[in-house]
Amino acid sequence: MLDLRHTIENLDAVRSALSRRSPEAAGLLAEIDSLAAERKAAITRRETLAAKKNAESEAMARLPKGSPEFGARRDELKALSAEQKELDAQAEAVERRIARVLEGVPNTPHESVPDGADETCNVVVKEWGAKPAGAFARLPHHEIGERLGLLDFERGSKLSGSRFTVQMGAGARLTRALVQLMLDLHTERHGYTEVLPPLLVKGDALFGTGNLPKFEKDLFKTVNDSPDRGYELYLIPTAEVPVTNLHAGEILDAAQLPLAYAAYTPCFRSEAGSYGRDVRGMIRQHQFDKVEIVRFVEPEQAEAEHERLTRDAEAVLEALGLHYRRVLLCAGDMGFSSQRTYDLEVWLPSEGKFREISSCSWFGDFQARRADIRYRKAPKDKPRFVHTLNGSALAVGRTIVAILEQYQRADGAVDVPPALRPYLKLDVLERRG
Repeated sequence: MLDLRHTIENLDAVRSALSRRSPEAAGLLAEIDSLAAERKAAITRRETLAAKKNAESEAMARLPKGSPEFGARRDELKALSAEQKELDAQAEAVERRIARVLEGVPNTPHESVPDGADETCNVVVKEWGAKPAGAFARLPHHEIGERLGLLDFERGSKLSGSRFTVQMGAGARLTRALVQLMLDLHTERHGYTEVLPPLLVKGDALFGTGNLPKFEKDLFKTVNDSPDRGYELYLIPTAEVPVTNLHAGEILDAAQLPLAYAAYTPCFRSEAGSYGRDVRGMIRQHQFDKVEIVRFVEPEQAEAEHERLTRDAEAVLEALGLHYRRVLLCAGDMGFSSQRTYDLEVWLPSEGKFREISSCSWFGDFQARRADIRYRKAPKDKPRFVHTLNGSALAVGRTIVAILEQYQRADGAVDVPPALRPYLKLDVLERRG
């Protein structure tokens, strides 16, 4: 969430920054104009009353106690105190209304983020590797996956409806092997602490990362009539939610920073608004697996930490030998909470284009402010908000998609990337039996 006082005191600058995202984003601040004026009027009146109250108090102190004049001054001071309390309550109520407006306002883009309304304005930063060689038409992942008995979309649909998949045999082992490779890389080489969080979270955790209230339609909510629970639980859309909220409401010691966590979880998304898009295969599923990396850092180190986190995600793609590129998202294409995002896009030969496999975002103090995650430089220092960062490292299903397409052979088999062979205990994926 944006800082309330900074927004009020720099409303034109904040509006200008949000207009880089979209006119609609900037328009969300319209209500704050009148609320800020109302708040300022209450504060001005309160300060005037405070000055008058001090003057009256000094005048009363010079009067004889018990005199009619003393009593009149005392009654006037009581009336001023009551009015002052009422104005305090008014100012607080207005601030709460402004905070509710800010709950739905996205983060302002970092100055390094390019202008633009959509993905056509994103900037390619780098490209790694080369398109796979071989003069044959590569099958899309869903077709080769079914032919090899790795993926069963029909039974997934029978069990749970559209956008669900059953992975069979080596297909199931492929997910397990990829997860293990990714976690080993992040914990042993990159220094992340592995976390296994709950898959069900309270609404407060989703508010902290910016998923609620704006994106409730994208979430799966559980139903439970137990009288002793008293709150609703949501299936996590990404491990970013529980891992970021590990330190919600805490004040950390600067010596602890940076904190770095890696977590594997299944993830659940309703994909609201995506009707008709990527209905075949594993690109856009209601349930999918992902390894997420999250960092809590000091503000002064955050930009460099964003580069580091992105390189950690890229290291997985490079270890697997997958052709990819890094893209800096323009202001209009960024997620709600992000102030700067790199997308990593992997090459899919069957489509002849790159597709997103990871988003690596720097949120500034936007999430930390919502979740109240702070730190102190020294024991007596005023607490400051940390900066949070996170990235997919990687989306496992889309990694499988890329392997099936980039490592596909003309005979219909799929070579296993060398780095993955010790985990999968196979060199080739082929039809058996």
